[in-house]
Amino acid sequence: MKIAFFSTQPYDITFFESANQAFGHELVFFTQALEPTTAGLAAGAQAVCLFVNDQASEASIAALAKLGVSTIALRCAGFNNIDVEAAKKAGIKVCRVGAYSPEAVAEHAVALLLTLTRKTHKAYNRVREQNFALTGLLGFNLHGKKVGVIGTGNIGQAFCKIMLGFGCEVTAFDLIANKEMEALGVVYAPLIDVLASDIISLHCPLNEQTKHIINAETLGYCKKGVTIINTGRGGLLDTKAVIDTLKNGTIGALGLDVYEQEEKLFFKDLSSTIIQDDIIQRLMSFSNVLITGHQGFFTKEAMEKIAHTTLENISNLEKNLPLATSNSIV
Repeated sequence: MKIAFFSTQPYDITFFESANQAFGHELVFFTQALEPTTAGLAAGAQAVCLFVNDQASEASIAALAKLGVSTIALRCAGFNNIDVEAAKKAGIKVCRVGAYSPEAVAEHAVALLLTLTRKTHKAYNRVREQNFALTGLLGFNLHGKKVGVIGTGNIGQAFCKIMLGFGCEVTAFDLIANKEMEALGVVYAPLIDVLASDIISLHCPLNEQTKHIINAETLGYCKKGVTIINTGRGGLLDTKAVIDTLKNGTIGALGLDVYEQEEKLFFKDLSSTIIQDDIIQRLMSFSNVLITGHQGFFTKEAMEKIAHTTLENISNLEKNLPLATSNSIV
């Protein structure tokens, strides 16, 4: 099967070409993101492979359907950028990588958290300038802190286990309590109670119910100086409300690996340009905000799993074989 890849980075080519030795598909790679005006690049392909910032809108899907595309394969877990109903109507199958390496994202969330709590990024820069003073680097122990986890899917579960290992008191909010997590010591509670934690980490999918789950109202339930970590999707935060609470001190530290308008910025080298996004510029002006460019998934183990599972999904759909439940969308 011919597969057209959108939003391709050099590492995508490396990992997918390696994994494809076991499948024998024809792979073509494009750096452009999918949108209605770029859908034509998929001409001659039976499948397209998309990433987090490709926009498979109704218009994009209609264009793909006219080209004869029968499969949309996401090389990620989230599918908020896909118009699933439009795909169903067009008869296009949609699959994803439901669980590639939950530890990769969970560990990155912890990396953001530890960097913020112990200010190692600031210490690194100081020491390189021969400044060994500790003033301004005072941190706090994670041990004994109350950690609130919003969303306990595979990544949220991995994060909970790490926090329990640190000796934290872990509370969680989800639609259904996970019995395994409860057995390990995680306490499920209403969202209002979880928001009262010392640290809040977001691991829920982005949908109509969770969009801006952190907003002006919910931030009102947070304790002064709360640390918030978001490695899920940028739209989980109302960025304007977050900036307001950073200014008044309600948020004591903020770690982001995702951003609501990231499709215009992330995965690109913009070091020699003037960024026109005033919101992210404002976020980066705070000394207690740490931003990374959606790299939580980016480990060798995760990339190998993503490439293999994506191509396996496409092969199974081509042969009318069932997918793993976690990988099936349409």
